[in-house]
Amino acid sequence: MAGRVTSFRAIEDQFTAYLGDIVYATMTTVDAKGRPRARVLIAVWEVVDGRPLGWLATYRTPVKAAHLAVNPHATFSYWSPRQNAVAIDTVTEWVDALDVKRHVWELYERTSPAGVGYPLGSYWRGGPADPDLHVLRLTPWRVQVVRGGDLRSRIWRADEPD
Repeated sequence: MAGRVTSFRAIEDQFTAYLGDIVYATMTTVDAKGRPRARVLIAVWEVVDGRPLGWLATYRTPVKAAHLAVNPHATFSYWSPRQNAVAIDTVTEWVDALDVKRHVWELYERTSPAGVGYPLGSYWRGGPADPDLHVLRLTPWRVQVVRGGDLRSRIWRADEPD
C-alpha cells in the first residue's frame, strides 16, 4: 500500500538516489487515439521552491511533437533490478528560450552520470544555440517512489494536479 506525503522533501533523498542509480527513464506519451508510445532517454531533475522540476534535451521528432501537441502529459518510469522504482507524472512544455537551453545544458554537464552517452555536445555540436536542440520542461504533478526491498511506496502530489 502506498503512503502519501504532503511535502516533496519527504521523498527527495530517495528520489535523487534512485534516479542517480537508475539513470535511464522510459518516457511514455499517447497519440490522439490514446495509443501509448514509449522511448528510453535521460532527463535531468532539480528541485525549485521545494518541488521537483525536470528537463529533457531532445530532438523534436514528429511523433513526440504530435503526441505532446494533443496531450502534454507524459510519464517517466525508472526501474532497477533491485526493484527500486520511481514514476513521475508530468505536464510537458517545449521551451525555446536560449537562457533556458543554457541552464539545461549546464545541468546535463553537471549532473549526468559518467558513461551514459552525454555530454550534449556529442549530439548538438552547436551548443545550447544549436537549432536541432529542443528542450522539454517537465512539471511533475505526481511522484511515486518504491523501495524494492519491501515494496514500500510513497507518493507526493502537487497541490492542484493539471
